[in-house]
Amino acid sequence: MTSNTLSAESKQYIDAGSTAASPAEAAQPADNEIHSGVGVLDKTVKILDALESGPATLGQLVTATKLARPTAHRLAIALERHRFVLRDQHGRFVLGSRFAELAAAAGEDRLLAAAGPILQTLLDRTGESAQIYRRQGEQRVCIAAVERASGLRDSIPVGAMLSMEAGSAAQILLAWEDSDRLHQGLRHARFSSAKLAAVRKRGWAESINERDEGVCSISAPIRNASGQVIAAISISGPSGRMGSNPGHRYAPLVMGAGKYLTDALIKASASR
Repeated sequence: MTSNTLSAESKQYIDAGSTAASPAEAAQPADNEIHSGVGVLDKTVKILDALESGPATLGQLVTATKLARPTAHRLAIALERHRFVLRDQHGRFVLGSRFAELAAAAGEDRLLAAAGPILQTLLDRTGESAQIYRRQGEQRVCIAAVERASGLRDSIPVGAMLSMEAGSAAQILLAWEDSDRLHQGLRHARFSSAKLAAVRKRGWAESINERDEGVCSISAPIRNASGQVIAAISISGPSGRMGSNPGHRYAPLVMGAGKYLTDALIKASASR
């Protein structure tokens, strides 16, 4: 079959699509709802579709989804437990942070593609190990790392799971969260809300003996095209070598690396 034949067939399909329903459209019910055959899943998607338009009370969800009130309430609460839905300050249901986490995971390949060279440059310029962390539930996972070839170093292997309660990367990953999740994250943290306010103001975080005794780290945010913080880039090493005020010395370099990766993600998103 020649390319001209394929082109002609493509045009025929396009032309036909403007006047006739596709097989998929013809198979769908007249109300344009998609039925998967799994009733509870279809009802759950109705809730999420309704919240895509913005915050909603339970009554508004019932009206939008046409679900029975007990069903809508049960599903919304279940979604809240899994962080696909949360409540705003007025008690209304809104889409939750879990979607941002999944989006970050989906975009991780683009981040990793750009991460290697900038991490190596950061190591070369600072002499300290460099890492990238992404939040995963109530922990953070190291998704990329380079280490000093010799000497005393802070060794964090790729795939390592660390606490969200301590460390400069944890501060970065928590500082720009919504108020409810921020408050929850601070309950057992070794840093305060005032410290996170300072992180947001200056754009970087510092940790001295916070995660482990004798270890310092400096971190900065990596953002996606929407401006959301999806990861933290860090350097870490012994406090004896990094000094008592490592942020003053290293923050510009770490922030520059974070901006480089942010710009790379924005360009990758624009070219899709």
